Amino acid sequence: MDFIQKLNHYVSTKRRLQSTTLFCSIKITNFYTLDTHQNVIDTVGYFLEDHLGHGKKLQQLTIMTIKNLLHLFFFNNIFCYKEQIYTFTKGSPNTMPLTETLSNIYLYVWQKKILNRVKENNELFGRYKDEIFFTWNKSNALTLETFLQKEIREKYINVRFQYSIGTNVEFLNAYVENRDGQLYTRVFHQPTTIHRYTLPYVIGHSKVSHSDWLRYALIRAVCYCSSVEDFRQERIYLELTYLSNGYSLLFVESHIRHFFEYFHMANMRYSNSQTDYDNFRQYWFNFMTMQHELTDELKKFEDNAQLIHLKYFYEFGPRCQFDQQFSELWSEYFKSHPILSKDKMKLLLTTQHCYTLNSLLGMEK
Repeated sequence: MDFIQKLNHYVSTKRRLQSTTLFCSIKITNFYTLDTHQNVIDTVGYFLEDHLGHGKKLQQLTIMTIKNLLHLFFFNNIFCYKEQIYTFTKGSPNTMPLTETLSNIYLYVWQKKILNRVKENNELFGRYKDEIFFTWNKSNALTLETFLQKEIREKYINVRFQYSIGTNVEFLNAYVENRDGQLYTRVFHQPTTIHRYTLPYVIGHSKVSHSDWLRYALIRAVCYCSSVEDFRQERIYLELTYLSNGYSLLFVESHIRHFFEYFHMANMRYSNSQTDYDNFRQYWFNFMTMQHELTDELKKFEDNAQLIHLKYFYEFGPRCQFDQQFSELWSEYFKSHPILSKDKMKLLLTTQHCYTLNSLLGMEK
């Protein structure tokens, strides 16, 4: 959703979208096997030297130590298949978080030429893992295609990718189209062999996870869909998905109603007014911006060791009222404390659900 916010800022605030503006999306097809182990290690070394400086350390680790540790990781990564032992010649298991980190560092170096060209022309650029999106106003599609072929693909043969250039592309489950200088977006569902009305697989308490996912999917729908009709169709699709997976009509109705009433716009559910929908959509964009700012603020408190995160078991009752009263008591009791006062410390309260008595009694003390 951050991508859609940036794209709308590019269109509405910067007013860079023209009738001839092209969109380009790139899909890296070998994200987890980009290059040989030694080349990846060397690239990480160059990356650290550029950002840390020669001879500097990263949390007490020198660059040489990091490279040596990566050498151990790569060249001792083996697996067994059909009673045969194999090792990786490129990349590493995609189930390991370090693999994705190394691929992101490698692509950060690889994408510099594209990024520099985009920045020179004040265009929009974004990458998430193995997908890239950027706008293009400098020339026609043929010139851009030549640039990608000659300057990127032929000079960096290790990175294999597919690209799409035109007035409409798909990127991160979003369909983006330039309609004669007007931006049109909607949710894009990837064609798969899985039944379309399928909920995501979750581990743990599925009802809570699916409840959170429905809220996320509705927020994604309102952010992605620039047309009120597309949003209505996406909302109906989500409702049918939950109903077809056994969730009650009461469950679906309560979540949908809460979504619209969050900004006191319950009538928006049945409205076909594009103007009202644009206002409703802007409320959610502002809400997402506020959430990002709050996350950044909490990160600063955490980095400065000024964040206290408390969790408590919650079964039922006025949770928001409890949080408010707890915060008031904390502020009153520690208002003069040199460390725990409201001005010096940030308090974060979250809940843990206890679904059965057995799970509570079975906890390790």
